[in-house]
Amino acid sequence: MSRVRHITLPGGFLAGAVHCGIKSTDQEDLTILACETDASVAIMTTTNQVVGAPVLWLRRILPRGAGKARGIVVNSGCSNVCTGRRGMADAEAMARQTGKLLGCHAEKVLVASTGIIGQRLPMAKVRKGIAAAGSRLGLRHDSAVLRGMMTTDTREKSAVVQTTIAGRTVTVAGIVKGSGMIAPSMATMISLITTDAAISPTNLRKALVPACAGSFNAITVDSDTSTSDTVAVFASHKAGNKPLTTGTRDYARFAAALAEVCYELARSVVVDGEGATKLIEIAVTGARSNAEAKTAAKSVADSPLFKCAIHGGDPNWGRIAAALGKSSAKIDPDQLKIRIGGVMIFSSGTGRKFDLPRVEAHLAGAEVNVACDLGLGKGKFTALTCDLSREYIAINADYHT
Repeated sequence: MSRVRHITLPGGFLAGAVHCGIKSTDQEDLTILACETDASVAIMTTTNQVVGAPVLWLRRILPRGAGKARGIVVNSGCSNVCTGRRGMADAEAMARQTGKLLGCHAEKVLVASTGIIGQRLPMAKVRKGIAAAGSRLGLRHDSAVLRGMMTTDTREKSAVVQTTIAGRTVTVAGIVKGSGMIAPSMATMISLITTDAAISPTNLRKALVPACAGSFNAITVDSDTSTSDTVAVFASHKAGNKPLTTGTRDYARFAAALAEVCYELARSVVVDGEGATKLIEIAVTGARSNAEAKTAAKSVADSPLFKCAIHGGDPNWGRIAAALGKSSAKIDPDQLKIRIGGVMIFSSGTGRKFDLPRVEAHLAGAEVNVACDLGLGKGKFTALTCDLSREYIAINADYHT
C-alpha cells in the first residue's frame, strides 16, 4: 500500500480507487475523491462542441462553474461521449450512487470519465466499483487514485504547494491525467485539485480561471482538444483562515499557490506527451497584445513540421517563421527575431550565421527553448509543447474503438 500523499494532504479529504473491469488491464479504473463536509468547488470544462455526458452533468449541477460539493467520481477506460440519453442517465447514476455513499444528493457529486469515445459504460461493473472504492476511502490511496484516472499516461503526475496565510499553513495539492489529445481550451483531460483554504465558490473560480490561462491553456501535445477536459478544485475550509476575498494580499498568495500547482501539473502533461522526448518552451514577446502573443505561440507549438524538426535536432527557423506567419497575429518579418537556446538564428527578415554546434547541443537536450520577438508591442505569452516522434504515431495507430 502506497503511503505517498498529495490529493488528500489538505485537511478534509479522503480518497479511494479500485479496478472494476472497465479496462482490460488490472490497473485501477475508478476513483472517488470525497470531502468530509460540503466544500467550495470550482470547475472548468472543455470548449469542444462534442462533449461527454459527465461534462453535461457538471454543467447542469454547476451552471456558473462554482458551487458546493461533497466529492467526485472518476472512471478511465471509457469516456461516455456520444452515448445519447442512456449515457447521460449513466453519468447521473454514478453521481447518485456515490452521493448515497457520501450522504448527500446526487447534485453534490461531480462526475468525470476518460477513455474511448462512443462506447457505453459497463454499468454493472461501475456500480460494483463505486461501492468498492467507497469502502476504501482513506488517506493512503493517493497513488491508486491517480492511477485510476490514467489512460495512455506513462507516469503519475502530482504537485503540492504550501503557503502561509494570516499565520495559517494553507496547502494546495493536485493530480492530473493526460498524455495525448492535449490542446486544452480550459484545462486538460482531467485534473483534480484540493485545498484546505477557506474561500467561497465564486472567489475560488476567480482564482482558477487565470491559473488555467497560464498553465493548462498554455500547453499542447497534438492540437486536439478533448471531449472530456475537466479541471475541478475543491476547498475544504479546514486551514482555519478567514474566508479569502479578492483584492487582498492573502487572496493573492492563495491564487499564486493555485497557479503554481496548475503550472506544474500542466508541464508534467507535456513532459509525458505521447511519444515525447523533449519539452519545448515557445516564448513569444513583442506582440501587439497578449492575445496575439498567445495565438502566435500556440501556432508554433501546434505545428507538426516544427515539432518534427525539433525531434530531429534541426534548427529550422523557416518552420518557426512560417508557423508564426500562418497565425492571425500580426507578423512583420523585418521586425521578427528568433532564438533557440538563446542563440539568434533569424533577424531583419533573414537567417543569420550562428554557432551551429551550440544550437545542436541545446536541441539534443531534454528541454528546448525557442524565443520569438515580434518587435511590434508589449504582448507576451509562453506556450509549452513537446516534440513529435514516430512513437506518437505508433501509440495512436494502436488506440482504437
